[in-house]
Amino acid sequence: MGQSITARDRRARSAAYAAFAVQGLCFASLVTQIPRIQKAHHLGDGTLSLVLLTVPLVAGVGSVVSGALFQRIGSAPVLRAAQPAVALTIAVIGLTGDHDLPLYAAVALFGLFVGAVDASMNAQGVAVERRYGVSLITGCYAVWSLAGILGGLWSSLSNRVDLPLGTAFAVAAVAGAAASLATGPRLYGREEEGCGPSARELRAAGRRVPWRPILVVGAAMAVAYLADAAISSYGAKYLDDELSGSDWVAPLGYVGYQVAMVASRAVADLAVRRSGPVRVVRLGGAVGLAGMAGVVAAPNAALAIAAFAVAGLGLSVIAPVAFSAAGRVDPTGLGVAVARVNIFNYVGFVLGAAVVGAIAPVSAEHGLRMAFAVPAALVLVVFVTARGFDPAPAGGGARPGAATADL
Repeated sequence: MGQSITARDRRARSAAYAAFAVQGLCFASLVTQIPRIQKAHHLGDGTLSLVLLTVPLVAGVGSVVSGALFQRIGSAPVLRAAQPAVALTIAVIGLTGDHDLPLYAAVALFGLFVGAVDASMNAQGVAVERRYGVSLITGCYAVWSLAGILGGLWSSLSNRVDLPLGTAFAVAAVAGAAASLATGPRLYGREEEGCGPSARELRAAGRRVPWRPILVVGAAMAVAYLADAAISSYGAKYLDDELSGSDWVAPLGYVGYQVAMVASRAVADLAVRRSGPVRVVRLGGAVGLAGMAGVVAAPNAALAIAAFAVAGLGLSVIAPVAFSAAGRVDPTGLGVAVARVNIFNYVGFVLGAAVVGAIAPVSAEHGLRMAFAVPAALVLVVFVTARGFDPAPAGGGARPGAATADL
């Protein structure tokens, strides 16, 4: 560490962890209840696909708008306003009954606020990491996954005891909003975050960062996020509709996926140090491919849940190593390459929602099984691009190990 860590820094770190936890809890509480939302509103598969596609599209807008505010007011005010709003919109979704227009409006607002939180919580995480002088972002996302596990288990329990959807969402929303409001004052303020580079500096830096290695690792990351979007948005529906899992079983696919991700991330850094990024990515791709193939072939819900876990075990390593590779080819040290790779996060998530949503309605009995075959096949891209995860460092400000991911 290049500077002493104060009690103020520790409070800001705990607040950043809390922000990631609230986001993971709220997101999981919603996506694991997609089958119940569809039934409550009598939505066809095509309409549901459009609703789900709205979230990443609007989230991109929220992320861009919030980013523009950071230079003026910092990320903390945006996070403190947007995160309780995410919890509120979840509660509203649960109260829409069978009225479709309020549902569409609430889902759009959810996407907008999720995008704002995504940008602002990452900004806080980066500020904490910069202050501590060591990589901490991966730990933030581990907290996100742990809270996601709790959200999925809560959905399973609430479905098991036949709790009304509105009540189930309200409990998660109250817990999330309370945690956000309690820890928000501990976040770093604008001055504490530090001054970022000017627009002129970023433009000059952008001309120095090569695009080719970014496109190589970005393609693999887009595939990983495509599979992640398919599992997050349609995993519970697959278990419920096509594998005849009960309402309380359907959320457990997401839970198994997140449990495996936490386990994988716990050892991924050590594996990269010992075996190198190329071998780790290839192994992750192989395990992810096996998991996705298992999802497609699963004859029942129990085996599908196990397959989701295997997929999470492998796919979870791709995005962090991609960010690390991007850091190595950035001679500026300003995060330009990392920001470019992060674009593939949204590309993959939008494609995942669009591709699965387009294929699922083709067959009432096997539509989702067919749809999951697409990300399974595309995981082969990881093997083609694996060598690009160990690029030659750029001269100047390369930053190996700057890994972060919400996958």
